[in-house]
Amino acid sequence: MKFLTGLLAAVLLIAGMGASHAVVRIAGDRGGRIGTYVDKYQDLRQSGETVIIDGLCASACTIVLGAIPHDRICVTSSATLGFHAAWDFGSNGRAVTNAEATQMLYAMYPSQVKRWISQRGGLTPHMLFLKGRQLQAMYKPCYLDAQASAIKPTRRPLPQTEQVESARGQLLH
Repeated sequence: MKFLTGLLAAVLLIAGMGASHAVVRIAGDRGGRIGTYVDKYQDLRQSGETVIIDGLCASACTIVLGAIPHDRICVTSSATLGFHAAWDFGSNGRAVTNAEATQMLYAMYPSQVKRWISQRGGLTPHMLFLKGRQLQAMYKPCYLDAQASAIKPTRRPLPQTEQVESARGQLLH
């Protein structure tokens, strides 16, 4: 009987933790269509989940910085953000910068990220990478145990960012 009581208590405790303890881990995301990421991150914002950036988050993936509250994003030492101008395919099939979409993308970023981008010449067709100490100065670090740090998402079709983990006890503030 004590076993069943303990089991029931554990189940209730876990159920009571709710979505605020759930984690979405981003690693190996090269981006995609801006609209897809805006929609995905709106849902993520409403979920209350924490976002761990633990690898590459480039292009449209970086919209996460403006869509998710700053206090719900953390970065590991492996985190790398990649920024560039938005583009479309031109009539000749080549990439052409879309100035309007680039401005919209830039407007989504927090002021400290905008400043960093501006200091490097703004959003251009060339990728700018924010990582290491500069990134860690802007976002709180994630503290993961060795096992959690070793888990990498498998390759799958876009959006690639959503490896939802039950990370209770792995993320410390």
